[in-house]
Amino acid sequence: QDQLVESGGGLVQPGGSLRLSCAASARVFAFATLGWYRQAPGKEREWVAFITSGGTTNHADSVKGRFAISRDNARSTVYLQMNSLKPEDTATYYCYANSLTTGKQYWGQGTQVTVSS
Repeated sequence: QDQLVESGGGLVQPGGSLRLSCAASARVFAFATLGWYRQAPGKEREWVAFITSGGTTNHADSVKGRFAISRDNARSTVYLQMNSLKPEDTATYYCYANSLTTGKQYWGQGTQVTVSS
């Protein structure tokens, strides 16, 4: 099935780390640009990071130096390593894929990240 399945969210203390995962079908994953958005309650959706099929990455200024996006082509999975987490990082995180194979955009179901002491 052409879908994205996320995992890895949870509750973490400020300064802690989490790694989010997003698994896709091989057909969707191949040659796709993958990325993450987040949305906090009462706020607009915010782009977080993307990675191209060639491995080029970009991160929002708000997470640069703390978050890192990566992809494992063998596992058809994209990751978001989040370090030095802050309370303002609390949000629902969504992965997406812009597939060249199908010409469609796909979204994960969202995973909650809560940073609180």
